Amino acid sequence: MTGWYAERMPGSSAKAVIAVTVLALLLVAVMPVALLAGVVLMILGHVVGGLALFGGSVLAAAVAVALAGMSGMRHLRKLVSRSVRVVQLDDIQYTDFAEPRDSDYSNVVQLDRSEYTEVH
Repeated sequence: MTGWYAERMPGSSAKAVIAVTVLALLLVAVMPVALLAGVVLMILGHVVGGLALFGGSVLAAAVAVALAGMSGMRHLRKLVSRSVRVVQLDDIQYTDFAEPRDSDYSNVVQLDRSEYTEVH
């Protein structure tokens, strides 16, 4: 019974992915507040400060979203590689049925180079 619970608990990398995702969501959710605060600062005369506040919040949110996406994809690749076995196939295994080799055909006519017809 304890093994089942151990498998259901997220590992440290899953916790990190969840934390970064929550941080990215929070920063994206705060964007309208930062825009409003930037507009208020610009109305009060601090144009550069308002633009810096809004630009900094956009930059922080973009970095957090990119980091969450990259770490989430890496975590997803790890999970998939553990659960899905990748097998290297031979050339014969790429098709649904194996084609017979040249010697396996009983009624094949071999043509010389001079017997080919060219269509122009």
